[in-house]
Order: sequence, then structure tokens, then C-alpha cells
Amino acid sequence: MNPRDVRLHTNLAGIEMNTPVLTASGTFGFGEEFAEFVDLSRLGGVMVKGTTLKPRRGNDGVRITETPMGMLNCIGLENPGVNIFLKDILPRIQQYGMNVIVNISGNTAEEYGVLAEMLDVPGVAAIELNVSCPNVKEGGIVFGTDPKAAAAVVREAKKRTKKPVILKLSPNVTDIVEMAKAAEDAGADVLSLINTLMGMEIDIHTCRPTLGNITGGLSGPCVKPVALRMVWQVAQAVRIPIIGMGGISCWEDAVEFFLAGASAVAVGTANFVDPSVTMKICDGLDDYLSCRHMESIRDLVGKVQLG
Repeated sequence: MNPRDVRLHTNLAGIEMNTPVLTASGTFGFGEEFAEFVDLSRLGGVMVKGTTLKPRRGNDGVRITETPMGMLNCIGLENPGVNIFLKDILPRIQQYGMNVIVNISGNTAEEYGVLAEMLDVPGVAAIELNVSCPNVKEGGIVFGTDPKAAAAVVREAKKRTKKPVILKLSPNVTDIVEMAKAAEDAGADVLSLINTLMGMEIDIHTCRPTLGNITGGLSGPCVKPVALRMVWQVAQAVRIPIIGMGGISCWEDAVEFFLAGASAVAVGTANFVDPSVTMKICDGLDDYLSCRHMESIRDLVGKVQLG
């Protein structure tokens, strides 16, 4: 362990983490792509690129566009599929000594269960359920916008794996607390939030949507106030730990999420701007704790002063 990380060491649902700083799925590849810029073993975990049962080629047309203080994306879950991940990618990335958290997506609750069982192998630290996907059995309703559907996914995954199960909450709901409680009641070990907000951009010269998929997920600094508010709300309502994410681009942002009640944070879009940003956040957090004479990052969790 890096000597600077003693105060940052934490445990999340049984996962020992050198620091509470993770990387969000879809923004960090499989981790190995950033090995030149980051000491991967310092990260609390790498949430690897979203994985599905079968290979997916993703969406056609423009997939990413920059917006003021953020970006829109509609990648479409392009990935080689779980079999290639298990056969080729996982053995390759284990050399970096990082916690590998696999983000999975399915078309039915049963499909999530199959994926969870396939990934219940050495080298995988946890499973993150991406429920921002349509449930084909229920007429296309998005799992992450229906408490019962999200709970069904959690229960199916918990039945099929001994790994910690993380549910990634969508912000595109009326009541984020209702979703969080449903996930906790269904047995989720950890919650991660937020996923991207749905957005759109139109090219005024062509009068057509910029993205090939018309709409996409909005991320980056512009979403931080929404993410922070949702983390704070959920932290008041559940007992399981929270991984906060959404617009974190510096250590000061991370401190806000800890104060709001997150036990760990994940960095996403900022990795595209500065590939080494996670290391700077780790160092900044350690300095902050030192200056405030705190012995552990856990001393900061939920300590926002409201009165």
C-alpha cells in the first residue's frame, strides 16, 4: 500500500480497498488502458466496461458529443460479451492487483442471474447491476425506473452469486429513495449512484439530433449537484453503503460526496479529460484528512452539517 493511503483504506461490503476512489463503468475501459497513467492498485476498484451475455456492436452514428460542462453518450453497450471477458480479458487484467467490479446488463431478470453466476469466479470482486435497460418481458419498461423490476434483478443476481451485488441507480425517476429502498429490501449489498441523466442535442445547421441514437446519457460536472442531492437523500434512507458518482472531477468534489453520505466515490467523465485524475483525487483526499487531523476516510462519511 502507498504510505499516503493509510488514512484512505476502507472496506466496502467485505471488499478491502486501498482507497475509496473507484472508476465508473464505461469511462475506464477494462483498466489496462490506463496503466500508463494510474497506479491501478491504488484504486478502490475498477468498474469495467459494461458486459452482456452476447457480444454487442453498439449504436450506429455519432456516439459521443461534448456539451457545456459535460458530455452526451449513446455507446449502446458495445462489448465483446461475457465469454470473451472471462477467457481473455479477466486473466490479463488480474496482473494489476486491482479490484475488478463487473458491470452487467441484461434484457430479463433471468439474464442478469445467468451473468452473475458466470462471473462468480476468482478475480471478480463484485457485480454491478446496470438496470438502465429495457425489460423485454415487460413491454420494454426500463428496469431502473420500476422498483419491482429493479428488485427482481437484485434478487435474481443474489441467488446466483456469492459476490457482493451493487445496484446502479438511475436518476431518471420521480423518487430515487423509493428505488434505493426497494434495492436494499431485495438484498443489494451496495448502491452506486447516479447513472447518467437522459439528454439530447440538436445540430442547428442540419436540424437533426447530433447523436445517432437521438438521445443519450448526460455526464460530467454539469450533473454533480443532482448527483450530490440524490446521494444525500438516499443516505438518509438506507443502511447499506453508497458509491457516489456524477460529475466528480477533483478531490474537493469527492469530499462533498463523502460528507453527503457516500462511503466511496467513482470517477467517470473526468478520466477523459485527465487520465491521471484519480491519483490526484487520492492525494487530495489524504491531504484534506491530514489537515483536519482525521485518521480515516470513514470519519468523513455523512458528516455534512445541516443546522
